[in-house]
Amino acid sequence: MAKVHAFRTGEVDPFSHDSTATALERLTALVDAQARTIRRYEADLAHSRYIFQHASAAARLGVWECDLANEALSWSDGTYDLFDLPRGSPLVRKQTLKCYPEESLKALESVRNRALLERNGFSLDAAIVTPKGSRRWIRIHATVESAGDKPTRLFGIKQDITEDRERSDRNKYLAEFDEMTGLANRNKFQAHLSQVFKSKSGQNAVGALLLIDLDGFKEVNDSLGHLAGDECLRVTAQRLGKVCCNASLVARVGGDEFAVLLEAPHHSQAAEIAAKIIAEMKRPIEHNGRSFQIGASVGVAAIDDCKAPELFRRADTALYAAKAGGRRTFRVFDASRMRS
Repeated sequence: MAKVHAFRTGEVDPFSHDSTATALERLTALVDAQARTIRRYEADLAHSRYIFQHASAAARLGVWECDLANEALSWSDGTYDLFDLPRGSPLVRKQTLKCYPEESLKALESVRNRALLERNGFSLDAAIVTPKGSRRWIRIHATVESAGDKPTRLFGIKQDITEDRERSDRNKYLAEFDEMTGLANRNKFQAHLSQVFKSKSGQNAVGALLLIDLDGFKEVNDSLGHLAGDECLRVTAQRLGKVCCNASLVARVGGDEFAVLLEAPHHSQAAEIAAKIIAEMKRPIEHNGRSFQIGASVGVAAIDDCKAPELFRRADTALYAAKAGGRRTFRVFDASRMRS
């Protein structure tokens, strides 16, 4: 026979109205607390998204992923912005790949295929041209996600590195080329000359060096100003490029001093080219409605069996002789005598 519990005086009946109300209050408080926690988490998540979006915009980067089952792409707003595409617009991988020039596309497909084969991520700097015609460099970081031995997803970030790339390219350019004239600078000239001798190791190098110094440059600079002097240097570079089109290298090696390196078979034309340089530099130069003239003296030295420093010294000796001989002429170095 079932026992019936008898409530003693003062004991609360759990089925009474008061106990039910208390339980509901507790349950309501618990739900409210959980709701506040959820709202707090949502607020924190929203704040994190806000920070990420603004940090991404500042860093010029975006998140991307590719479902390997169907090549479906998913991009963050930052990635859309990199490619100058409307945010949220439909993505087709074959279409986005058209933004990559041929060389960059080949590099991308190569590292991507290798990453999928080896289940490793990759990093790549690639050029893109957006549908709006903007040319950019982006750095792609990718991670491979697999299910067992089968890769299922690629994801990572893409960052705009155009400014860094242009700065790096410019620094590299300035390390080898003269900004004023666009010719090779002294460092590149010396490195090239050393390479010529190194490549001919064990045999005599064949060639000739011409050193050119401008006559009357200082007078133009002093009387007409540095802008006119700068124009002299640019015109000289253009004219040397025209006359010495077969040269191995044309360089600006000093303030108004230039060098031309001729290798076989053009070295035999050294004296002829020196004469053409002198004739070309006699032509008037036009600048700001004014016409003026400068000239050039040239020293020529054959490489023969000497080394790079000695070759430069011989050409410089011949140049000094041309200056002493009345300027606007050339001299060819000869151990026993100088001849014009």
